[in-house]
Amino acid sequence: MDADHVRLVVAAQRGDQRAREELVSAYLPLLYNIIGRALGGHADVDDVVQETLLRAVRDLPALRAPESFRSWLVSITLRQINTYWQRQRTLADRTALIDEALPVPDAAAPLEDTTILRLRMSDERGQAAEAARWLDAEHRVLLSLWWQECAGLLSRQDIADATGVSVSHAGVRLQRMREQLELSRTIVAALAAEPRCPGLSATVSGWDGARTSVWRKRIARHTRDCAICTATAAERIPAELLLAGLTLAVPASLVGALITKGLLSGATVTTAAAASATGTAAGGGALLGKLHAVTAHPIAALATGAVLATGTAAYVAWPEPEHRVPGAVAGPTAGTTTPAPSATPSPPRSAVVPLGARSLESVDRPGRFLAFDGDFATLSSAAATFTVSRGLVDSRCVTFRAADGRYLRHHYLRLRLSADDGSRLFREDATFCPRPGTVDGSVTLHAHNYPGSALRPRDGSIRLDGSDGTRTFTGQASFVVRAPLT
Repeated sequence: MDADHVRLVVAAQRGDQRAREELVSAYLPLLYNIIGRALGGHADVDDVVQETLLRAVRDLPALRAPESFRSWLVSITLRQINTYWQRQRTLADRTALIDEALPVPDAAAPLEDTTILRLRMSDERGQAAEAARWLDAEHRVLLSLWWQECAGLLSRQDIADATGVSVSHAGVRLQRMREQLELSRTIVAALAAEPRCPGLSATVSGWDGARTSVWRKRIARHTRDCAICTATAAERIPAELLLAGLTLAVPASLVGALITKGLLSGATVTTAAAASATGTAAGGGALLGKLHAVTAHPIAALATGAVLATGTAAYVAWPEPEHRVPGAVAGPTAGTTTPAPSATPSPPRSAVVPLGARSLESVDRPGRFLAFDGDFATLSSAAATFTVSRGLVDSRCVTFRAADGRYLRHHYLRLRLSADDGSRLFREDATFCPRPGTVDGSVTLHAHNYPGSALRPRDGSIRLDGSDGTRTFTGQASFVVRAPLT
């Protein structure tokens, strides 16, 4: 929350109607996207948005910390989504839920269909939106929050505060959601393939077209081990780069309803349009300018009577994590001078990965070393030697380079060797922050851009998994740093 946000909140709490309208105008696109994604574009989205804003306006005077307004508002949004689902479950024996089973989009289809058509999305963006409909309800809500994080409108701390968990726990939950999303993307691509895999056709022979968890699991049992169905998985664009451009526009009908209820006024919408055009509006101008940094303000377009689906052509990488001091650091190279210890005591246990030529031995599987089979990392009795250097994006962390010049990076949750493409995303993916392992001298390697996730051998490969905080997980993810074997 910046100073403009806080001033608007304080003024609205004191009864300033103009300040309240500016807050509603600024946060309406965020709420509409969270609710719209979580409800799969159901016709009731507008009603849930209105109920959320009415409840927020009613309870705003009781908010004790104006600087926490955004996370407070998102927490109200999540409660309203849960309330909606409870009502739907109560009426499940009499009414139909979201009509997602239709194989061909119609006028009442989820909003993703309309957005994709209007923006002429690429096949992969269309598949990502389709994959979101395969997620469990809880993961769909997490996806709606992560969607806004990718767009820069929410921080990881906002998500943690809104869901009532720690930042690391929020990271674990988001990581599990991402795994289910990637699995769903594979399913969508396999179902759309021409010609379709014969084995998959046999698997879905009795499928009624409904995207349910039962069928997701049945199809996944086939696609996981099918080379035909996963042939294009390694070349997919990361989901965070696809989602950034899929922004739902606030419909004119909802804006009109909010004006009728007194939550917005024509003057506020016009001001939003002016702020979008100039970027220098007074009062809420800086606030709105921040929201325009990634996507154009949908309400600004509505002020001229246009109903638009907004998006951005630029790729937006995963937001940079908050500044943190890792529990371990890159060690000095041989022959360097170690600085005198500072007066500040160091942690009881630290993990140091010495720079230079090193091998990594699994603590959980002694005698097995980090190696690679083709492009992908694995465990092997024959150790691979990597050159350890300071992290590409954080000198307190480390980066591993193979003899052929390629780097270890996580890609679609798997550790692999890749050439440096010069991108920020690559540097983030190739930087790992070591933390203490389960035995002395061992480390766990956490991804710099996913602090709650560590490298762990699983299913014959090395994967980036969300840590559950248990000693079992830490043991499986622990490596002893060895000098190169001769």
